[in-house]
Amino acid sequence: MHLDKVSLADTHAFSPFFLDYIQQNDKLKTFYDRFPLAENFRAQIEEKAGSFPKSNRTTLVSVLGRQYDGFNISETLAQNLTNLKEANTFTVTTGHQLNIFTGPLYFIFKIITVINTCKKLKIQYPDYNFVPVYWMASEDHDYDEIKYFRLYGRKHVWETEQQGAVGRFNTAGLDAMFNEIPGETTIFRTAYTKYNDLSSAVRYYVNELFGNRGLVVIDADDRTLKSEFREVMVQDIIGQVNKPLVDNTNKKLDELGYKTQIHCRDINFFYLEDNLRARIEQQGDRFQIVDTALSFSKAEIERAISDEPEKFSPNVILRPIYQEMILPNIAYVGGPAEVIYWLQLKGVFNHFNVAFPILMPRNFAMIIDHELSRKLAKTGITHRELFENKNYLFNHWVLKNSSRNLTVGQESEALEKIFQTLRTRAEAVDVTLGPFVGAAGKRSLNSLENIERKMMRAEKRLHADKLRQIEAVKESLFPNGSLQERTDNFLNFFQKDQAFIQRLEETLDPLNFEFNILSYTS
Repeated sequence: MHLDKVSLADTHAFSPFFLDYIQQNDKLKTFYDRFPLAENFRAQIEEKAGSFPKSNRTTLVSVLGRQYDGFNISETLAQNLTNLKEANTFTVTTGHQLNIFTGPLYFIFKIITVINTCKKLKIQYPDYNFVPVYWMASEDHDYDEIKYFRLYGRKHVWETEQQGAVGRFNTAGLDAMFNEIPGETTIFRTAYTKYNDLSSAVRYYVNELFGNRGLVVIDADDRTLKSEFREVMVQDIIGQVNKPLVDNTNKKLDELGYKTQIHCRDINFFYLEDNLRARIEQQGDRFQIVDTALSFSKAEIERAISDEPEKFSPNVILRPIYQEMILPNIAYVGGPAEVIYWLQLKGVFNHFNVAFPILMPRNFAMIIDHELSRKLAKTGITHRELFENKNYLFNHWVLKNSSRNLTVGQESEALEKIFQTLRTRAEAVDVTLGPFVGAAGKRSLNSLENIERKMMRAEKRLHADKLRQIEAVKESLFPNGSLQERTDNFLNFFQKDQAFIQRLEETLDPLNFEFNILSYTS
């Protein structure tokens, strides 16, 4: 697999906010503690070591032991689960929704990033252990985000009427999809038929794909883990302390010209029951569960937090705090939107005296299979040029490959000089003639540009076959105009190459923040 790199800025696919972060713009440095450079992890380790209670480790290991009961545990995974008991063990975590069949390709890139980060840190800091973690977004209730995936150009959709936290969804109906999905899918068939709930099914297939690499999967929809989060529940639901903190950060970012990703509510918890995950709002002296008949007095909701913490689910503002309180975590791996919203949360972390993790952008990549590699080579298009829009790409290729001069730059420059001379002469006769001459010059230049466009269109017709090849490559690598990694499923490649994940692991560098082009060339 051949590797080429393109700067993220040259892909035109990332916001200025995110690009400023990876370029370590001074304006953003107050919104995080440490940038993801290998040498910065020692201080992060020391800070987390001094703030993560031993009791939290004991709880974490106990919960994971229960969650993995009945699952195949590789030797590497077993060692990582044992190491988590020790004070010199830390995690690198990524989180993601429970998309069916893993969803978009970038989910795999996230996991590879945390695995490779841990490997790299172990070399740099051999006295410590580093465990890669996948945090399942099992409490998320956005079914529309997880219900489909795209394989070989076709969108496959799981239709269900279930509501509430998706991790609790029954997997019934997913088995019917196998009749329309081509290729080898045994891992997923087993996951969706052996396990009744989506969380367990996802744990199974992620464990089958990555367990031998030591990846730990955690489901935070758990009463024991939530018990450690009670104080945050009280301060947010009763004290409503977080909105001023986030609003203050958002104001500072706005003043710097950055568009923020998330906005804080007065209360940042949902009420969670089977088939229900609904927002909590204070209405007068009552705490109302939105769109339900459920309502609590202050005393009642305090008692519910104490007795049933598992019924309170954090939103995007407080999920990161929850994660960092229950894991000995030193780095979070996320996509562009995730990195941005974590930067909005520094004030919340400071308030709760929780170490703010190093924010690591995940690996970004495009996979070019053998067939597309051959087609791309025939076009002469470079990897960087692939990210330009189609019209620019066509024009640039035609100009580079035509034997004729198709531009009117020299003529336009000469014409501008002629009309400038005419304008000077005309204004010497009558100053009011200046605008008339200027307008005539503009019309003449427009005529030249029109001639250029017509020559370009005619030349494109002469190269129609080649341009169709370029268009086919472009559409294959940017399905529906989006980056391949945000659209296509990893089975597009894994079914043809069982070593696909291993190749990614061997090729991608977690601390290199460029766009990776991986090509099959033989």
